[in-house]
Formats: sequence, C-alpha cells, structure tokens
Amino acid sequence: MPTEAGKYMKFGAATLVILLALGYLAYTGVQQSKSYYVTIKELQSMGDSAYSKRLRVAGNVLPGSIKRKGTNVEFELAENDLVLQVAYSGTEPPPDTFKDNSQALAAGHFGRDGVFHANELQAKCASKYAPAPGTPANGAPGNAAPAKSVTQVESGGSTGMSN
Repeated sequence: MPTEAGKYMKFGAATLVILLALGYLAYTGVQQSKSYYVTIKELQSMGDSAYSKRLRVAGNVLPGSIKRKGTNVEFELAENDLVLQVAYSGTEPPPDTFKDNSQALAAGHFGRDGVFHANELQAKCASKYAPAPGTPANGAPGNAAPAKSVTQVESGGSTGMSN
C-alpha cells in the first residue's frame, strides 16, 4: 500500500525537521551562554577578538572607584598593576558584599570604548569569611580544650515502668 509508506515518510520527515530545529536551538543557546574567564592582562592583549566574545573578568575593587546609579554601578577592577573600568547594568542590584577592596567577578562584553560592560556581578569579601590566624580548618580554636564527652549514667534501680 503506497499510502501507508507515504504516511511513514511524512512522519519521518516531520520528526527530522523537529530534531534539527531542536539541535540548532540547543547549539545557539550554548554559544550565547558560554563565557571565557580571562585576566585583565589577557583581556588587554586579546585585540579585536575581545569585542566579540562573552567574557568574565575578576579583580579587586579599587577603593573610592564605586559610583552607584540605582542598580547600575561604575567601578574599577585592579589586578597587580593593571586597572579595568567596569560598567555594570544588570537587573539585580550589586550584592551586599560588593565594597571597596572586595574581590569581584564581572561577566559581560568588552566595549571598543575600553570599558567592560557587565550584566552579571559577583563579589565576596575574603577577609570576612577567612578563619582567624591560628585557627584550624575545622573552625575550632587551636589551643582550646578538647570537647567533653557526654556519658550516659546508668541507674541500678528500676526504670520507673511497672508491669
């Protein structure tokens, strides 16, 4: 029956078109969300290729460089002796840990104006979460007495239950 074979051909062609469309959408989605981590030095030496890629750059926020305008922030990142101007314009306000001398990670695009235009911003204050000097990794003070163990005291009498 030629009609039965025709139905299978149409179904197979439709399935192939759907699978190709899904594959294309998955590929373009991955390409758009992919970002490369670079240092400020690497960014400045990338040349024209820096303008077309989504990048992530980390550094320390220079003290006094933060200028807030609502949820938008302009600041400078420093790494060794290099400085990078960053303009953040994301949907979320900068995190609470975003302060002078904090470590920050900006994700976005490098503009031809020499400014890194970020739409994602992460920050941490390393000194706030670091253990105190002389404190072991488990958080217990180095010279504290060992914790006392709790022992169960057995009574020789009745359990208080009657039969």
